[in-house]
Amino acid sequence: MEVKDVATAIPETLIFDTPMMVSAIILIITFVGIFTEGIHKIHRTKVAMLGAAAMVLVGQRFGFYDPELAIEAIDWNVVFLLGAMMAIVAIMIPTGGFQAIAYSMAKFSKGRLFLLMAMLGTAVTVISLLLDNVTTVIIFGPLIVLICQALRVSPIPYLLAAALLSDTGGVATLVGDPPNLMIGSAASIDFNTFFIHMGGIVFVAWCATLISLKFLFKNKLSVKPEKPVFDTHDVITDKKTWYGALAVLGVMVILFILHNTLHWEAWVVAALGLTALLFINRTMEIDEYLADVELSLLMFFVSLFVIVGGVEHSHFLQYIGQFIQPFVESDIMMACIILMWAAAVLSAMIDNIPFTAAMIPIILGMEAQGINVSPLWWALALGVGMGGNGSHLGSTANVFIVTLTERLAKKENKPSLAITPGMWFKKGTPVMVITLITSSLIMWTFFPFFEGPLPK
Repeated sequence: MEVKDVATAIPETLIFDTPMMVSAIILIITFVGIFTEGIHKIHRTKVAMLGAAAMVLVGQRFGFYDPELAIEAIDWNVVFLLGAMMAIVAIMIPTGGFQAIAYSMAKFSKGRLFLLMAMLGTAVTVISLLLDNVTTVIIFGPLIVLICQALRVSPIPYLLAAALLSDTGGVATLVGDPPNLMIGSAASIDFNTFFIHMGGIVFVAWCATLISLKFLFKNKLSVKPEKPVFDTHDVITDKKTWYGALAVLGVMVILFILHNTLHWEAWVVAALGLTALLFINRTMEIDEYLADVELSLLMFFVSLFVIVGGVEHSHFLQYIGQFIQPFVESDIMMACIILMWAAAVLSAMIDNIPFTAAMIPIILGMEAQGINVSPLWWALALGVGMGGNGSHLGSTANVFIVTLTERLAKKENKPSLAITPGMWFKKGTPVMVITLITSSLIMWTFFPFFEGPLPK
């Protein structure tokens, strides 16, 4: 059956039809399958791949989608950028550099637990500005456990702090959080523009998060730890690769800032950095490090893009957008605040990546109708980023931290070492609310700045 020409102008008022219905059914079933992964025990990547296959087959049957359009729907900028950054991290971890950083901070804190939390949280946040928050907690999670075991204190406050602060801080840059990559790529937002708009508001929210954690864990932070000796001598086992990687990351930061001027996509910078790093240590086995790239996460992204692309080509998202559009046109600032809070609540209930994938075409559809959607992009980024703190399922970084504590509790035979959904609700949800209030007040106060058109 011939596929509809999606370039044709979309009618002003869309009528709900069969393509919309079948694409919506596949979207809903797939997202429900992703969100209930903990119940049916089928990995979310498998569910997403099944949904993508169904969307292509059904789309071809009803004439609104086909394999060619599915390939075009994949945002390869996001996929390649994530893959390259994962490979860079895989090369850096075995050098011992991150371990040296963590041990140096533990040594400097001298048993002052809040100072240790602040230093670890700051390190995790700074690194997550470039390497994304998921990768950062994967690096620092096990190190935090080792430090806390040496101090004879509970690792829970520090692991929660690492996840919450990295979730919050990661919103500041284009490469700090997977949803940011998706938003930036879809809206053609460069590294500088993203940081200029998000940096200040995220810094205030990050400070509010750290202060909140001090009160939320007041009792656990008041205990007197043991004073172990953290030997940082010879922790870095491959100094050439470690310091070379730091130099490469420094150059990458500069290139990320200049990538719009150079007319490069962000993935090009990451690919060049990876290539340079591979030549710093020419004897390294490439396959050994590429094996650590999370292909399942990349396949999850690819499948999501295919699914949302099918829904977009059926015009279902435009159909929904036509009901939202009048409200956005009448009060754009209120629409941004509502979008921020709705995105946060839904991201706390589910993973923020699928929600972002579903919202992007709706906002793009409104932009096609001549609406200035610039503030909506910032509201969406803030909402899905801060909302990730609301529950243990809010972000992939949270899921990793919870899994780490569950393994630790099982290994030590101490159930109290596991972060439960209830515990996260008591600690993470207040942080989410505080950061949302902070972000809402700042956006309301400086709305003309966020409303400004994006540079082209």
